[in-house]
Amino acid sequence: MLQSRITFNLKGAAPSKDSGPITSNAVDWEPLACWYEPYWKAKNFKTYTEANWSMYESVGGDPAGIADDKARYKGGHPYKDFNVDKNDEGMWWVAVKNPKMEDDPAAGNCTRKPFWVDTGENPGVPQAIDTETLAGLAHQRTVVPPTKVSLAPNGKSTVNAPTWVWLDKGTFKPVSVTASLPGTGLWATTTAKPVSLHLDPGTEDAESLPASGECGINDDGSIGEPYARGKAELTPPCGVRYLRSSGDGSYALKATLTWEISWEGTGGTGGELPSGTFATTTEVPVQEIQSVNR
Repeated sequence: MLQSRITFNLKGAAPSKDSGPITSNAVDWEPLACWYEPYWKAKNFKTYTEANWSMYESVGGDPAGIADDKARYKGGHPYKDFNVDKNDEGMWWVAVKNPKMEDDPAAGNCTRKPFWVDTGENPGVPQAIDTETLAGLAHQRTVVPPTKVSLAPNGKSTVNAPTWVWLDKGTFKPVSVTASLPGTGLWATTTAKPVSLHLDPGTEDAESLPASGECGINDDGSIGEPYARGKAELTPPCGVRYLRSSGDGSYALKATLTWEISWEGTGGTGGELPSGTFATTTEVPVQEIQSVNR
């Protein structure tokens, strides 16, 4: 199968070594593993195909093995001379695989031989490329920065005392990916925006704050609230409370940011796609409260 001509352009935070792709929250959704797209002008397809036939014959290939294709594309059943007389009136469409899903069984579902589509006509076949397909492929290639949260205390946390967790304003900005198919006018742009943070303390001997572990995004784009002097007796709007010491080790505090994803494309198309998540783990040592006997 040929490689797709679709190109991708990322806009937003530059990927780092700790960045990563988002994981879709929808268990019943995934982008297409293969599709059909316009690939060749008639003259180019003729040059490519006849070169392959020549190579086949030069190594002793049985003529019967390509007889059907010669009849299909050259002999008028149904195409005559690769449609070169319509070179500027349409394109040959071919099956391509999603390079990120080449081993997926569904990648073998696009079995149609190359077919001609006149300019402006609907291909009329399942899995023909369109803006929604492009949006799904852009979703699959969305890379977001690591969820590096701020903690207070920043060193060791203390049993039964709250650990404040927050993300400053401007830490995370929308990330966009545009998928386009050159020469066709087809494009789609997905935009991922952070909407909430989920905390998993890394142990059952802990309480999430709030109890759901979900910390919503504030109006200014921040999450949670920074710790400041005088807040020691307060409960943070976003944080955890450890109930047991980690001993000589630490607890793996998992911070998962949820990204809401929308898309727009050619011809005013657009909509919503499944939200996605990306998690980062921070090791938190927890100590017992130290008492002094006098």
